[in-house]
Amino acid sequence: MNTPIAGAPRRVVVGVSGATGTALAVRTLQLLGAAGVERHLIVSPAARRTAAYEMPDATFDAEVVHNFRDIGASIASGSYPVDGMIVIPCSVKTLGAIASGVSENLLVRAADVTLKERRRLVLCVRETPLHLGHLRAMVTATEIGAIIAPPMPAFYAAPESLDDVVDHIVARALSLIGVHVPGAPPWQGTPASAARTGDQSELGGADPATALDRSGG
Repeated sequence: MNTPIAGAPRRVVVGVSGATGTALAVRTLQLLGAAGVERHLIVSPAARRTAAYEMPDATFDAEVVHNFRDIGASIASGSYPVDGMIVIPCSVKTLGAIASGVSENLLVRAADVTLKERRRLVLCVRETPLHLGHLRAMVTATEIGAIIAPPMPAFYAAPESLDDVVDHIVARALSLIGVHVPGAPPWQGTPASAARTGDQSELGGADPATALDRSGG
């Protein structure tokens, strides 16, 4: 049985829309489950179509799976206690609907409820390149309380596989709603950065800035 982590959210809504990135959604659900979080899932028809192409054997596991069209579901009301919501991946269509408040389906309605109740909403927008309309929608969503977190790889983590890239992206996104994944520690800084705070032992007592310059920085 999964054991909840002290201080972590107990109930999170996960929205999966039709942008590319099925692996991100699957891993998000897996890590939330491992953290003992109750998962409420909404998968759009476009997301299922994308999943059939990208990961035909993908399984979206969650304690509660809601119908995309069921705007009468529990999570459609602000009175239902939820700790936060993440949309991963988030298509620009879903982004635009959330930014404009057009709640034509449960995914957008749940996001709107999350915002109006002042709960954390993370939108992992997956699109490139971006035109001005996309950027304006991101600004609007940010102004009304959402966090825009595009799923960008972090090469400083020295990934050795695509799974490593997916894990880092998902762990970073989940940290934004208070779920800290074991095995994905925060960045601690480079050795030179540590030296700047007073530990100069590895630099032989030299000025850290000078030593950094000599090292090729």
